Amino acid sequence: MNEQNFAREAAAKIKHKMRLTADRSRHKIPYTTKDGVFDDWSGDRITWWTNGFWGGMMWQLYHATGEELYKEIALENEEKLDANLMIARGMDHDSGFRWLPTAVADYRVTGNKASFNRGLLAANDMAGRFNPMGRFIRAWNDDGDGSKAGWAIIDCMMNLPLLYWAYEETKDPRYLQIATMHADTAQKYFIRGDGSSNHIVAFDPATGEFADTFGGQGYAKGSSWTRGQAWALYGFTLSYIHTKNESYLNTARRVANYFISNTPENGLIPVDFRQPADCTLEDSTASAIASCGLLEIAKALEQQGELSRTESRIYRNAAMKLLTALYENRCNWDDNCDNILEKCTAAFHDKEHEFSIIYGDYYFIEAIWKLTGEELFIW
Repeated sequence: MNEQNFAREAAAKIKHKMRLTADRSRHKIPYTTKDGVFDDWSGDRITWWTNGFWGGMMWQLYHATGEELYKEIALENEEKLDANLMIARGMDHDSGFRWLPTAVADYRVTGNKASFNRGLLAANDMAGRFNPMGRFIRAWNDDGDGSKAGWAIIDCMMNLPLLYWAYEETKDPRYLQIATMHADTAQKYFIRGDGSSNHIVAFDPATGEFADTFGGQGYAKGSSWTRGQAWALYGFTLSYIHTKNESYLNTARRVANYFISNTPENGLIPVDFRQPADCTLEDSTASAIASCGLLEIAKALEQQGELSRTESRIYRNAAMKLLTALYENRCNWDDNCDNILEKCTAAFHDKEHEFSIIYGDYYFIEAIWKLTGEELFIW
């Protein structure tokens, strides 16, 4: 099956299934499924970092189909997140994941001033997490003891577009400066010589000096958590898109080359590229996220002339290998099951592995939409 036929077939299945799923889950903010039914993380779990992806899925579907149902659900998700904006301890570096696919997407589509306000509030909070001594954005909160005050994580590369958006809208250079300084720090301390990435880097919060690295959600210190690789791959590509700084694109290509060289022959991605040989745990989300980044690298290279177009095909082919493997082996097209992707894993050492996770579905849809040309670019 050629690329366009594949994309059209996958898109048709997504639209059919999501119309049914959206209708029966319209008042939820899902994270995972229980017996094939989406759970709901609004209410007392409203501050969870993934709570923007359901709204993002709805905006992607609205952009592709024009069906008002999707817009209505997205707006409800956005409004529910207002409660999160009022919980200081519930705000962290993941503001991009929550408000880019909801409020900022809404503003881009409709020009809604209330949505612009939400996005800017989130951007301001994120900018306030910047440590000027270490030139990094603090990741998580702690219990008030300062134990995580110096922690930064690779995931933040995907949140930087919230600051790029704020700069583009306000022309206030602080947002751009903070985003690029964090990206430069990530280049230096997160990306290893072989193109693999650390998950957590700790700095002395008082002096900014490098302190240590941690395995985080991967197998161990010094290992290669695949979703972290995907965040780095796509995240540095996005920083290139917003700044046109070639060093970010080159870093994204290094990470992509590492990802491609470690992809198993069957195209199914493990939780950690350096997990024990007898471990078969997978993470379909890493595959979906990486596919999006690979397609954007390919697109960026296509715009740079004939020589780069040849290299571009390498990244596009790698994305197609991942997406085809997911489509043929890890997608659930049962009308009565809410999720699409299966075998998603949040962290190597969690008790639960290989279940459905909402951002896996989001990035799979985004990747397919990149192929069909129906994507609403929200990053």
